[in-house]
Amino acid sequence: MIFRVAILQFRAENTNIKKNIDTIIYYMHEASKNGADILLLPECFITGYDLPITFEKSISCEDDVIAKVCNTAKMLSIGVVLTSFTKGKEKPQNTAFVINKSGKIIMNYSKVHTCDFADEKDVEAGTEFKVCDFEGIKIGIMICYDREYPESARMLMLKGAEIILVPNDCCSMKPRIQALSTRAYENMVGIAMANANGHNAGCSCAYSPICWDKNGICTNNTIVLADDMTEGLYYADFDMDAIREYRSTEMMGNTFRKVGAYKGLLDATISEPFIRDGQE
Repeated sequence: MIFRVAILQFRAENTNIKKNIDTIIYYMHEASKNGADILLLPECFITGYDLPITFEKSISCEDDVIAKVCNTAKMLSIGVVLTSFTKGKEKPQNTAFVINKSGKIIMNYSKVHTCDFADEKDVEAGTEFKVCDFEGIKIGIMICYDREYPESARMLMLKGAEIILVPNDCCSMKPRIQALSTRAYENMVGIAMANANGHNAGCSCAYSPICWDKNGICTNNTIVLADDMTEGLYYADFDMDAIREYRSTEMMGNTFRKVGAYKGLLDATISEPFIRDGQE
């Protein structure tokens, strides 16, 4: 079974929700024509990744524009990872909705690792990593800065994720895409990332967890790697049968871990040289 992810590399227009929804629906049609199972958008695509943002300018999770995308997903029989600033309890949240081919929202995830060193300090952080069942495939979401921490992908793997999808809006991508390749390798998960295009940005990508063949010969696990400036769709085909066979026999992921040595990971103490202004 091939799971085809359409990765949109495109820069949304800040605050122009109507235009951004039109762009999403346009690319949903194109992705559907090309046999994609799901369309992955960059971070906060409905509103644009425009900070600082107020609670009033973020959208409700029940907003009509979300329903419009859901109806289009049902009509075209294509999934979407839909992204926006949404209204949290008291502040905006950085949110991704996973919509299935029937147009139903099957997961609502809010970014855990908000960028508290910048304007995102005024965004309400999510509190857990989530995995959902998308047409028989276990999908997890990391949003942008989430992927800087290996624990994010590790938690998603431990919760059963087979594929991790990453909405992103960030620059200086070279070390970050290398890290995503490593996250795919060490957790034995497929990973796809959609980024806004632009100078020193872009580089939308996808990586297979399969890093050597049945004879132990190393393979290139890069499925897709865009340049920084080109806008449009890129397609990543994940061979789920091959991935599942690989995951059932190889020795990464949740195999042979000595978890008794990991207790310090839950210690919230911060010491030099990692103390920064604004840390709690």
